[in-house]
Amino acid sequence: MIRNGTAGGARARRRIGAVGIVAAVALLLSGCFPDLGGLFPKPEATSTPTGEQVSAELQPFYSQILGWKACGEKLECSTAKAPLDWDDPSAGEIELALVRHRATGDRIGSLLVNPGGPGASGVDLIADSLDFAVGQPLQERFDVVGFDPRGVGKSSSVVCYDAAGMDEALFTIPPGKRGSAEWIAASSKNFEDFGAACAENTGELLGYVDTVSAARDLDLLRAVLGDTKLNYLGYSYGTFLGATFAGLYPEKVGRLVLDGAIDPAASEFEVSKAQAIGFEQALRAYMADCQSSADCPFSGDVDAGMAEVGALAASLDASPLRGSDGRLVGADTYLTAIIAALYSPDSWSYLSQMFDSVMLGDADMALTLADFYYGRNPDGTYNDNSTEAFRAINCLDYPLRDGAGDLQAEAAEIIAAAPVIGPYWGYDTGGGCELWPVQGDATREQIHAEGAAPILVIGTTGDPATPYDWAVSLAEQLDSGVLVSYEGEGHTAYNKSNACVNDAVEQYFIDGTVPASDPKC
Repeated sequence: MIRNGTAGGARARRRIGAVGIVAAVALLLSGCFPDLGGLFPKPEATSTPTGEQVSAELQPFYSQILGWKACGEKLECSTAKAPLDWDDPSAGEIELALVRHRATGDRIGSLLVNPGGPGASGVDLIADSLDFAVGQPLQERFDVVGFDPRGVGKSSSVVCYDAAGMDEALFTIPPGKRGSAEWIAASSKNFEDFGAACAENTGELLGYVDTVSAARDLDLLRAVLGDTKLNYLGYSYGTFLGATFAGLYPEKVGRLVLDGAIDPAASEFEVSKAQAIGFEQALRAYMADCQSSADCPFSGDVDAGMAEVGALAASLDASPLRGSDGRLVGADTYLTAIIAALYSPDSWSYLSQMFDSVMLGDADMALTLADFYYGRNPDGTYNDNSTEAFRAINCLDYPLRDGAGDLQAEAAEIIAAAPVIGPYWGYDTGGGCELWPVQGDATREQIHAEGAAPILVIGTTGDPATPYDWAVSLAEQLDSGVLVSYEGEGHTAYNKSNACVNDAVEQYFIDGTVPASDPKC
């Protein structure tokens, strides 16, 4: 689900302007426990059920007993408590929603799974798509646990708009020509109003949904589940969450698989450009496949087909189509529909249907794909808060830009690198997280996790959302990183590609063995 990417590093201060809250924090990815002695008195340490020593102020959280209740066929649900502010555990608490499928065979321990986003629900992933999330060998040996990170889904969550407000924010087309002062002002106001609604309806939680805090929650969940070390499968953004955990707690790394990896050292611009190129390349792969069939909407070669996709975008930008429910499809919604179908080759047939319908002046298929991307139901409701959480988490994880910068020059660079996708990639709006009500102070830096056990990093050569180079970079950064490459198309590879990838992942989780070298699956 990543489009704008994620960022890593430290946050020195957050400010919620809408409610006047200032919270001083100092939490670095230093590869060890953060030393808070200079900020707070050091209370007497106490022991948790796993035998760990934690401070007295954290002891109530680490020693809590989870109450599990049946919540579906072979599933149990529970809720854990975590500090709102890890640097001041007395400041309040939040809830973290959990679902568990118990091991069906000889149990090794718990395996926590994160589907990505940021903003995707791990509870829904395990409850609705267990076999998609993990294969049968892992279901036999592990209690598979899905969780919603702070700010997401059934946990204490970011709340912004009702359904009508979401529709207006996502589907209203700004007035004026794209890139004009009028257009930029309207786009920026849309984002600013969205953030103001989040601040009003979420409250102080909005300042504490960053990935470092979520990684500390992950350590808490590990402990209350009874595991001395973390076993974890993270997809997409979930790789950044897992890598952040490893940077904070290298000695608590059990078996971590990071599939569809993010490079935590990449800048905001580098992420945006890489993803634009990734989706452009995926669109070209789709076009080559499409033109090998008789019913392809495009004729000629790949370049001719790409040019026609771009011409359709320009036409919609100038004259949007109206769907049967009254919503408009301009170039931005058209691009969202394309992106939604490029995550997996299994969805390419829907992309052909969408192009066919748009060429005939019908907007409904484009809206269907865009709705899938945003989690919008046919009745106009939204089935989760993934879009709100996505924006809130990213705006804390990314460092603010140093001044306005030359956004137009950067946009031109993206367009040159991705001439079909690039013009609508949205990097020249002049707005963004500088307009968000919560100001975060993050840095982009490598994560090494010195002293951690081997960590498996999976990259797909044709991944549009998390380009393969990011997996190569993360595996090199991590002192114990081991790269597994899947030579194919699509976003993420485990349980979705071939036996080579599946065997590498499952042998690692079950036996603790990693490939001697990249198997290049």
